[in-house]
Amino acid sequence: MRAVAIEPETPANQSDSPPSTASVDDRVRDLLRQVIDPEVGVNIVDLGLVYRIDANASGVRIEMTMTSPACPLGEMIVDEARALLIAGLPGSGEPDISLVWNPPWEPSMMSERAKESLGWSE
Repeated sequence: MRAVAIEPETPANQSDSPPSTASVDDRVRDLLRQVIDPEVGVNIVDLGLVYRIDANASGVRIEMTMTSPACPLGEMIVDEARALLIAGLPGSGEPDISLVWNPPWEPSMMSERAKESLGWSE
């Protein structure tokens, strides 16, 4: 696992109100973009591996997949995602990350940025 320093995000407005769910979801997505699938060299968000993000007062729940159920690096990728979320979202507790296989991942789930980086753009 590669070490990544995460600077806590400073809120633009200093009110005492909790951040909106959308902003927390965006922060989670930004943190997960730092997790690179080492076999492909593209982050897990742009690869389309992150299926669901639920972030609320009780914590963060992620449903994600791998490009293949036989992926030998799946556990390492999940561990890296967990470590980044713990470091990047202090006070949110241990994230619940589940690997799911339905729907099966397919290349069409990748972002245009990922397709371009792999030379698959049309």
